[in-house]
Amino acid sequence: MARVFPEGRLVYGMQLPVQSQSTIYAEPWEASADAADLAEIARAADRSGFAYLATCDHVAIPRRLAGAMSTVWYDPVATLSFLAGVTEHVRLLSHVAILGLRHPLISAKQYATLDHLSGGRLILGVGAGHVQEEFEALGVDFARRGAVLDETLDALRAALGPEEYPEFEGGRFSFKDLGQLPRPAQERIPVWVGGSSPAAVRRAAVRGDGWLPQGDPRDRLPAQIARIAQLRAEAGVTGPFEVGAITEALYVGEPGWDTGRRTLTGKAEALAESLREYGALGVDQIQVRFRSRDRAELVDQITAFGAEVAPHLND
Repeated sequence: MARVFPEGRLVYGMQLPVQSQSTIYAEPWEASADAADLAEIARAADRSGFAYLATCDHVAIPRRLAGAMSTVWYDPVATLSFLAGVTEHVRLLSHVAILGLRHPLISAKQYATLDHLSGGRLILGVGAGHVQEEFEALGVDFARRGAVLDETLDALRAALGPEEYPEFEGGRFSFKDLGQLPRPAQERIPVWVGGSSPAAVRRAAVRGDGWLPQGDPRDRLPAQIARIAQLRAEAGVTGPFEVGAITEALYVGEPGWDTGRRTLTGKAEALAESLREYGALGVDQIQVRFRSRDRAELVDQITAFGAEVAPHLND
């Protein structure tokens, strides 16, 4: 498996706004945003050298969680396919697809088609999921979701491979003599595993090509990265592995409005100096997020980051 991005260089991507609107991170203006806003933001990121655009995955949100999570969660395959048509270079990341909610042949059909149509730009980010009612409504055992995801990943390695008639035999899923075209454009789809629990970290180390931490602050990353290296060594897993991190919220320049006490603000060189610390910790790619009051301000922030901050990330 080749690396997605060059070794030794810190690259940057972003989770798209609008397509998921949890109250933890959504800005007020996103509530009335539409496809044109998504497209303009994606094009700005594509022009500004972003490594990937990411979208989330939930099928249905129960009422008890809707206040915090909202019910706005665009389908990742549909959204990434739309983005593929309005961008040229940026990679397309599911962050993260809850694969256990779907049969692996359904996921293989969707993501193989997406990779084929996008010219090989898919990164498959996966996670176990956390909303019990979602699993129950779809007839999936919530308590066994980790084991279901593990087998689903093994099945997808076969189903997303080069064979027109893939074969797999497992405890839950088995298939052979069932053809699926088109095949992915990539010889092997990169799989990045999301989550920061011990089980998720082990899954990333043993089954993944990369790790997408969920909310680990900087001071927790070194221990997690060391644990992944240990687990890979113990399992005899070799080959490239790409470590991610989600940065603090950013604002390039002096905002002139309250962006929150945890937001990193200031001149481009100072922001780059702070973000370079991630590379020193062993991180390969950072997922950045910008505070903004409307689409125009977000596009300006994306553009400023690409032009002014990014050139200093690898100084």
